[in-house]
Amino acid sequence: MLSLVRRADAAEVVGIGLELAAGGWGSRRIADFLGRPVTTVRGWLRCFSGRAGQAAAVFTSLLVALADDPAAVLPAPAGSAVADAVCAVVGFAFAARARLGMLKVPTWLWVSAACHGRLLSPGWPPA
Repeated sequence: MLSLVRRADAAEVVGIGLELAAGGWGSRRIADFLGRPVTTVRGWLRCFSGRAGQAAAVFTSLLVALADDPAAVLPAPAGSAVADAVCAVVGFAFAARARLGMLKVPTWLWVSAACHGRLLSPGWPPA
C-alpha cells in the first residue's frame, strides 16, 4: 500500500475519492462511501481542485510522452477542472501500463510514483 506525502490514506483511496468527485459526487457522499471523515475528504478535494489545471497539464504531458499515438488517447474535456485532471491522470496511467507492459499496476500507484507521492503536497507541481 502506497500513501501520498502528508496523507494517512493509501493513494488508491484518495484516488477513488478524486474519481468520484470528478463524477459529480460531493464530499459527504464520498466520505460515507469510503468510510473516511468528511473533513478529510473535503481536504483532498479542496487541495486537488486548487491545482487541478496544473495537475492536468503535468499528467497530459506525461501521457503524450508515453503514448504511441498521443492524439488517439488525449482525453476530451470532461466538464470541470477536477474531471479534466482526473481524466489526464487516468490517461497517463493507461499509457504507462501499456508502454511498460505492467498492466496490473493500479492507476493511483502510477500516479503516486509519477509525482513522488506529492500529488496533494504544497509546492506540487513545481512552478
